[in-house]
Amino acid sequence: MIRQKIDWAPYFFTWEFRGKFPQILKDPVIGAEAQRVYNDANIMLDEIIAKKLLKARAAIGFFPANSVGDDIELYKDDKRTEVLDVLYNLRQQIIVNADAPLLSHADYVAPKSSGIKDYVGAFALTTGIGLDELVKEYEADLDDYKSIMAKAVADRLAEAFAELLHEMVRKNFWGFSKDENLTEEQILLGQYRSIRPAPGYPACPDHTEKATLFKILDATKNTGIILTENFAMHPTAAVSGFYFAHPQSKYFAIGKIAQDQIIDYAKRKGMSKETAEKWLGPNLGY
Repeated sequence: MIRQKIDWAPYFFTWEFRGKFPQILKDPVIGAEAQRVYNDANIMLDEIIAKKLLKARAAIGFFPANSVGDDIELYKDDKRTEVLDVLYNLRQQIIVNADAPLLSHADYVAPKSSGIKDYVGAFALTTGIGLDELVKEYEADLDDYKSIMAKAVADRLAEAFAELLHEMVRKNFWGFSKDENLTEEQILLGQYRSIRPAPGYPACPDHTEKATLFKILDATKNTGIILTENFAMHPTAAVSGFYFAHPQSKYFAIGKIAQDQIIDYAKRKGMSKETAEKWLGPNLGY
């Protein structure tokens, strides 16, 4: 099932080919080489599946939640009397369109003051269990081509697993889109309700939020994924993030932020301004 969810377009970036899939396979300049690396990837996938060379694991959770300002409180249970943890969010500050709101992920969760019982989901997954051993085997044979391909295929499988799991969340586990009936193309274009933003990406650029995500899911125990001191995930063929089910939720970029927000964010998170600036360097607007 995971294989059927693969978005192949990014795979060709590994080989520095640019173009839409499957059109790239017919390109008059790079089509023949694109077809070759595509065929070889599928031969490798056949072997991986037949010999069970890679394993996939995932952890997901759904938590009672409400927003408090720009943050999201997660509660231990539906009584909502004890806070399990807090997701700290940033908010856009650069006005691009006077009619467009300045967004924060907290906007997609009902305010605590509203009395509405809302929820947030979280996930961590990998398709890279066994990848290190496979890569070492190819490198021992001095086969750099297969070594690179194995990593690229494992990454594609991780993203495909994320897409499959998200669909299962919408239809079954959380069940807010039980009647969803989309084509694979519509799914790849994200034409469904909800988003799954990941810490370190444009809407939540602070990688340190992964620590909270891994804690609430007990992700290392449940998936085998390890966070490095720089919050990279190992195996590298891994994806983690949050689920927001709000019907109007969409992906966005925080962009540049001012010093006043950095100071406020650092205070809320209990970290120094300098530490916040370190992690949010590319977003600093001063």
